[in-house]
Amino acid sequence: MNAIFSRGPLLGLRLLLAVLCSVGLMVVDRYTERSTQLRSFLTSAVSPLFYVASLPETLLSGATEQFMSHQRLLDENARLKETLLRQNGQLQLLGYLQQENSKLRALLGSAPLTNGQRLVAEVLAVYSHPFSHQVVLNKGKNDGVTEHQPLIDESGVVGQIVSVGPTSSRALLISDNTHALSVRAERTGIRTVAEGLGQWDLLRVIHLPQSADIRVGDRLLTSGLDGLFPEGYPVAEVSRVQQDESQPFMTVYAKPYAQLDRIRHVLLLWPGTRLDDVLNAEEPK
Repeated sequence: MNAIFSRGPLLGLRLLLAVLCSVGLMVVDRYTERSTQLRSFLTSAVSPLFYVASLPETLLSGATEQFMSHQRLLDENARLKETLLRQNGQLQLLGYLQQENSKLRALLGSAPLTNGQRLVAEVLAVYSHPFSHQVVLNKGKNDGVTEHQPLIDESGVVGQIVSVGPTSSRALLISDNTHALSVRAERTGIRTVAEGLGQWDLLRVIHLPQSADIRVGDRLLTSGLDGLFPEGYPVAEVSRVQQDESQPFMTVYAKPYAQLDRIRHVLLLWPGTRLDDVLNAEEPK
């Protein structure tokens, strides 16, 4: 019969031989020193096998950790980008609100010469006619707005109310070609009239004789003589002076202080109590 199918020692005999060898090795290891050297040699000999056997697990664990670290970095990067985007949006809104707050503070602090009521209004619409400079405001009769009420911004005089509705009103700007107001030169006190020309950045000063002391750079303030605008508010700065001896009056142009083509908020003024009225009221009858 083929040797491949030959039967070996009995299973019990092989177990007995294995037990005897194990006991013998333990006795030798206990009572001799050579066994320690042999065990150390065998350990050193098989240690590369341990390393090779554990290498796949080590590589797999390292790759898994690397992938998890990379994924954590991607997730963290996505969260940081989202946070940065939200904060940038909030920062832009904060910058806009700070700018609006500064404008409103300047607007509320720009009327030191009247003690009456003041009201901030927002521009809702601008008339598109090339020469009619009018705007619509979000305040009306319900807010106490009346016709011919003066308007200012943080830089100077803007115009006056010409039409009032329940919740809105229409204002005529000083640059309109139908508008005029009484002004005086701050340096010399000369009183005159400034009228609109239908241009956002230009007014014409009229009725100034050739001998009048007026210069480029002079500040023009409201004189209060028209009964509409309180006295002392800045209107415009003289930008050009033309003299022609053949004409009775000189030609003078001025640039408004208010940025009429980009206003968003205005301040409506109510006349305050005048000092003359207080003194007359206190005089004995």
